[in-house]
Amino acid sequence: MQKNTALSERRLKINAYLCRSDMKVDAKQQLFRKLKKENCFWSYDLSKMKSISDESLIEHVLLHLDIEDINQLFQLFGYKKVKRVWLDRVAPQGAMFRPYNILYAWYYFGAKRPEAYVKSIETRHINRKMSA
Repeated sequence: MQKNTALSERRLKINAYLCRSDMKVDAKQQLFRKLKKENCFWSYDLSKMKSISDESLIEHVLLHLDIEDINQLFQLFGYKKVKRVWLDRVAPQGAMFRPYNILYAWYYFGAKRPEAYVKSIETRHINRKMSA
C-alpha cells in the first residue's frame, strides 16, 4: 500500500513539473509573439526566427513591452537572472533608455538613489569598453 502511495506521489510531482515547464514555454512563446507584434525584430528575417535566447527575450521585454510583461519575466526567470540581463544589456544603453532604467532600478531592484545607480552602471560599462 505504501509503495503505491509513494509511486502515486512521485507521478503527481512529475506531472506538476511537466505542467509548469509547459506553462513556462507557453509564456515565453507568448512574450515572443508580443515582441514580434511590436515589430521589435524589424531587422531580422522572421521566417528563420523561431525563438530567441532567454537573455534576448528578457532584454527585449524590458526595452519594448509593458509592466505586466516585465512582471511575468520575474515569474519565469527569477530575480537574479532578470537583474543580471538588465545590468549587462539594458542599463548600459545610455540616455535613450535612462528613464526606463531609473524606473527599473527603483521599482524592481530597490535602488535608494536610482539616478546615481544607473549612471554608475553606464560609466562602468564605458570604462570596461575603453580598457578592453
